[in-house]
Amino acid sequence: MDSLRKNLVDFRTYPSDNVSMKGSEFIRKIKTLARKRGIVVSIEQRRGKGSHSTLFFGERFTIIRTLKDELKTGTYQAMLKQLGIDENELR
Repeated sequence: MDSLRKNLVDFRTYPSDNVSMKGSEFIRKIKTLARKRGIVVSIEQRRGKGSHSTLFFGERFTIIRTLKDELKTGTYQAMLKQLGIDENELR
């Protein structure tokens, strides 16, 4: 049983895990994808609280934290889900 456990890959994510992408890079990739799809993208600074901004991707939207900080894995996945984008489309 122990040898079986050693060969398994741990697929869990942890709250401290970060995606190696900053908020500004995420926006840049979203804009590129939107151009390819013919979707309008806009960012509203005033709609977010503090340093947060709202990113509109057509009819969908998500909130982006500080643009300089790296995105946490769970936040990144939630943002993609809110925008209706598959992670592979941003690569």
